[in-house]
Amino acid sequence: MPDDRRYRSFRDFYPFYLSEHANPTCRRLHFVGSWGVLAVVTAAIVLGRPSLLLLAPVVGYGFAWVGHFFFEKNRPATFEYPLYSLMGDWVMFKDILTGKLPL
Repeated sequence: MPDDRRYRSFRDFYPFYLSEHANPTCRRLHFVGSWGVLAVVTAAIVLGRPSLLLLAPVVGYGFAWVGHFFFEKNRPATFEYPLYSLMGDWVMFKDILTGKLPL
């Protein structure tokens, strides 16, 4: 199903996304997972091993889902809003890096 079932835009979705990441440990795990994805992509490029890219979703979603299932105690938005959720991960990562959101 498309991401617009409930939200007309990512701008409308993002406050919901943040509410699903209220637990600081969950947010931290997302942040670590995002850095992990960047590290895997960088390693794949530097080492010339595109097969390493297969690890990127495992690293990114692995940390995030641990945060949701064990700390936030909710179902990741990825299951209902895959595109908006992926966008939300990177916007939240940027917001943490810039100090807009606490880590």
